[in-house]
Amino acid sequence: MKKFDVVVVGGSAAGLTAAITARRHYPDKSIAIVRQEQRVLVPCGIPYIFGTLGKPEMNLVPDAIHDKNRLDLVISEATGLDREKKVLQTSDGEIGYERLVIATGSRPAMPPVPGFDLEGVYAIVKDVSYLSKLQQHIEAAQNIVIIGGGFIGIEFADEINKLGGKRVHVVELLPHCLSLAYDEDFCIAMEEIIRSRGVELVTGVKVDRVLGEDRVTGVALGDGSKIDADLVILGIGSVANIDLAKQAGLRIGLTGGLAVDLAMKTSDDSIFACGDCAEKISFFGGRPSPLKLASIAAQEARVAGANLYGLRRESPGIVGAWATAVGETAIATAGLTEEMATRHGYDFVSVEIGGVNRHPGGMPGAVDMRLKAVFERKSGVLLGGQVMGDQAVGELVNVISSCVQNRMRADDIAMFAISTHPALTASPIAYHLVNAAEMAIEKM
Repeated sequence: MKKFDVVVVGGSAAGLTAAITARRHYPDKSIAIVRQEQRVLVPCGIPYIFGTLGKPEMNLVPDAIHDKNRLDLVISEATGLDREKKVLQTSDGEIGYERLVIATGSRPAMPPVPGFDLEGVYAIVKDVSYLSKLQQHIEAAQNIVIIGGGFIGIEFADEINKLGGKRVHVVELLPHCLSLAYDEDFCIAMEEIIRSRGVELVTGVKVDRVLGEDRVTGVALGDGSKIDADLVILGIGSVANIDLAKQAGLRIGLTGGLAVDLAMKTSDDSIFACGDCAEKISFFGGRPSPLKLASIAAQEARVAGANLYGLRRESPGIVGAWATAVGETAIATAGLTEEMATRHGYDFVSVEIGGVNRHPGGMPGAVDMRLKAVFERKSGVLLGGQVMGDQAVGELVNVISSCVQNRMRADDIAMFAISTHPALTASPIAYHLVNAAEMAIEKM
């Protein structure tokens, strides 16, 4: 029987990050990653396989990273767990451990709607051969329906639309696409951009069934209408993969993830969990959170990997930071939107500011950037922010997320020591986040 000090089950964003973190904190320990996949996909890059990258093989995590960090790689399926003996059972034999990290990820959510088992209906499965088959079907298809108007659905739609010669529909149950992450006005603005690029959006209606005998021919909607389709893609989210944890009798949380404490430790002191398979706790009030993001997985993994042989870090809770782009327009959010802040019961002020992202406005690359920020009224603490503009919003939203996580107040943000440059940023006089903080102070 093989034996390692640390065994990590799962080799994607959470598992790989946990193993690398463990190596950095415990350089003398033997560490192994056990994963089922021969090749691991970059999760967030999956939609871009079908328009920008061209094939799944362009979206892989390089295995050279294991050698660089002195990590043993075992390609095998984890089939069981004997907690008393500290043995992981795999399809190729047993592996002993001192500490175990479960990072088994998630699987696509499958709604209870008739017809989802027809040929031509695809979920977003993180498997190279499966996605290669999907790519072949996309190239041959004329009418494509994507069910779900969140990030994955919108990104798939825009990427497939780049291929040309196809009719692409997105069907969303909620009144607007992206509404779980943005306020209504931001959603409407993004929907206008998506439609302008040729994608057809159908919102505020459910899918009753997928039509067809052996192969899909269309979808029937709750309002009685039908959409022709020779390919249907499900982009409605995911559920935690907790098969191994349940078999081992580990405690499961309220949202169906593997229960963990702030150190990412499970109900077994020798076993940690991180990523999509682990229960999430919100930064705002400590309630269970359903969020599943690669960035969250990596953050949790850095907690789990550091704590294997002693408490060194604690999870601050899930702030939630998202970003996506359609064409040249990017949209991002971190923390709470107005709608979320209202639902959480905060007394808040909201400010919105727009302006060019270069100075002067005639500089190459100058575009309008829009920022909405939400501050807790009495304390002045930043609760969240939404940004729309060019590619720069991806890093600006990370700054906002850091401010939220560190409970920075409007006065703190107004006094930022910022760097500005005409070709890179807005003017120091009109720097969006700083001016938003000043405007919030005025309203408090």
